[in-house]
Amino acid sequence: MIADFKKFIMKGNVLDLAVAVVIGAAFGKIVASFVKDIIMPPIGYLLGGVNFKDLAYELVAKTETTDAVVVAYGLFVQALVDFLIIALVIFIIVKQAEKFQKKKEAAPAKAPKQEVLLEEIRDLLKKK
Repeated sequence: MIADFKKFIMKGNVLDLAVAVVIGAAFGKIVASFVKDIIMPPIGYLLGGVNFKDLAYELVAKTETTDAVVVAYGLFVQALVDFLIIALVIFIIVKQAEKFQKKKEAAPAKAPKQEVLLEEIRDLLKKK
């Protein structure tokens, strides 16, 4: 059973997926920081000094015994901007990968030099 598990883990697809998940998580943190620390402050400033973290609708006020119940739509707006930026970056990466694949497929495969020489020898022998 351990040997089967080792085979499963060592498959290329599983390792590729693991690497993609780790890189994706790190990329998500970078994008979240980019949006939170670079994109949203100027947008908030342009909207009159609004801090998106503070945008919320209070459903129930805070009392001495309970916390306030709020709908934090500002955080949702920030998450939405995060998503849109991630989607845009992934779209650009996929488009570039498709262009690269098309160029790779379009380039004619050259025959190895040895095969060309063998074909020339064959053609010369046919002539004689």
